[in-house]
Amino acid sequence: MASPRVTDPPILLVEDKDSLRIMLRHALESQGHAVVEARDEAEAAQVLRNVRPAMVLSDLRLPQGDGFGVLRAAKELDAELPVVVMTAFGSIQDAVVAMRDGALDFLAKPVDLDQLSFMVERALAMRRLATENILLKEELASRRGAPQIIGEDPKLKQVTVSLHRAAATDATVLLEGESGTGKELFARTLHHLSPRADGPFVAINCAAIPENLLETELFGYEKGAFTGANNRKLGKFEMAHRGTLFLDEIGELPLTLQAKILRALEEKRFERVGGLAPLQVDVRVVAATNRNLKAAVAARQYREDLYFRLSVFPITIPPLRDRPNDIPMLARYFIERFCRDLSRPPLMLAPSALDAMQAYPWRGNVRELQNCMERVVILTEGDTIHARHLNLVVSGHDRADQAAAEASPWEAINLSGSLAEASKRVLLEVERRKLAQALREASGNIGIAAEILQVNYKVMVAKVKELGL
Repeated sequence: MASPRVTDPPILLVEDKDSLRIMLRHALESQGHAVVEARDEAEAAQVLRNVRPAMVLSDLRLPQGDGFGVLRAAKELDAELPVVVMTAFGSIQDAVVAMRDGALDFLAKPVDLDQLSFMVERALAMRRLATENILLKEELASRRGAPQIIGEDPKLKQVTVSLHRAAATDATVLLEGESGTGKELFARTLHHLSPRADGPFVAINCAAIPENLLETELFGYEKGAFTGANNRKLGKFEMAHRGTLFLDEIGELPLTLQAKILRALEEKRFERVGGLAPLQVDVRVVAATNRNLKAAVAARQYREDLYFRLSVFPITIPPLRDRPNDIPMLARYFIERFCRDLSRPPLMLAPSALDAMQAYPWRGNVRELQNCMERVVILTEGDTIHARHLNLVVSGHDRADQAAAEASPWEAINLSGSLAEASKRVLLEVERRKLAQALREASGNIGIAAEILQVNYKVMVAKVKELGL
């Protein structure tokens, strides 16, 4: 028996008859392939979740579920995953239907082992070619000016890994992070890495458009739909056909529109304002928010079903203050870019400037750093940027936070009395601080604060009264 090929993941073999499954497994292993097995649709779906196979070989008739279910599960996992179905000679029509639904080919039973070997080799060759195409697209995207993510911090690297994984699918992605962290940059990067890279990338800021105009911007309108609608207008969903639609600040979407967005996401179908005919589009949606949508759902300010539909693949982008070692790299990148745009000689960063930047909290994140570097490049005379050129003013609130962080917390604790008395005081102080922090994050809304702390609403109300908050 040949040893399994290390270059290919295993083949998923789905067959309920033990004798045939063992025979097929031995035949595949003798050709050097690794094999994982399943006896029905449920087992196959479990294996697909745990193991990313190179291809799937499945019987169409199974004791629980069927090969069509296996085919759907495989294609939901990876649209490019090759699936070959097996069927009895009298059921060839079923195999034709399976190929129409995305199967690569079919094998008639009894299985001819030479034909099996040929089909497997062809399927794996196609799989390798698809993988190579993705890698080539990445390289091509970088060469033709795809968005560049700057930084080496492990948190940022994890985000990049998640982007690559999400890009290979058509799943809806929710980018979460503070304002200024570069959510649109990450959305564009995901688009360029995806099979939709040759299609359009269409962005819309849901918070920047008045509520009465947002529906027409998203879905378009027909001529005569309302006063002033002199011509048909295409909406963003139509404009993004075969590409990516980026819904920025999705947390600001009015409740009146959330149901329509949900339907468009689920069915890829909608009507223009004033229109009667439903329109079908092929759109991949990436959404972004700086709000705590889970808390908004708890406060009944956001539809729970829409939240779950948006957060199929959530990715959290870390704030700049959580990756301070990336600040010098980002600063130099922006300085080089702005110097080039302004046709001035390159500027150096003095150690004092680097120290000041890494100590600054950057509440506005990468956007604030970018704006600061642009201002410095315009105003700095000479060839070196010093700390005084940055004009970074730390607010009293930031200084208090910094001082509190630097001071030992034990200095502020009253440890007098018995152990029980001291422990009770510490516990009460922790509860008071934690509740106060949650209320600040929730802008005083007790329901949202209770969701943040994961406590019962009545318990939260009682604690607020007890601690005088």
